[in-house]
Amino acid sequence: MHEMSIAQNILEIVESALSENPGSRLKKVVVKAGELVAVVPESLQFCYQAITAGTPLEGSELQIEVIPVRARCESCGREFRIESFFFLCPQCESAQVKVLSGQELQVSELEVE
Repeated sequence: MHEMSIAQNILEIVESALSENPGSRLKKVVVKAGELVAVVPESLQFCYQAITAGTPLEGSELQIEVIPVRARCESCGREFRIESFFFLCPQCESAQVKVLSGQELQVSELEVE
């Protein structure tokens, strides 16, 4: 389960950001996770709750935005969503595609009070 290490990294990022604003309290952290990262949102939620228990971050909300896999065909230029394990252009069936999104894993927003 790589969600625990992801939760630990989120915790480190949040703690670093909060250290720059002493006295602030985290209400919500938003994470963007591409489909190719293979994060199971429920597992990440569980790990986040476990790792923040007993810390000043306990009770903060973790919001996960799943980013779909999108690609562009290098042969015909069409942009499309990849919905299977076969990265083929639906228009010309070329396998020469460039992934545009779906590989992200980042903390995109912190809501503090």
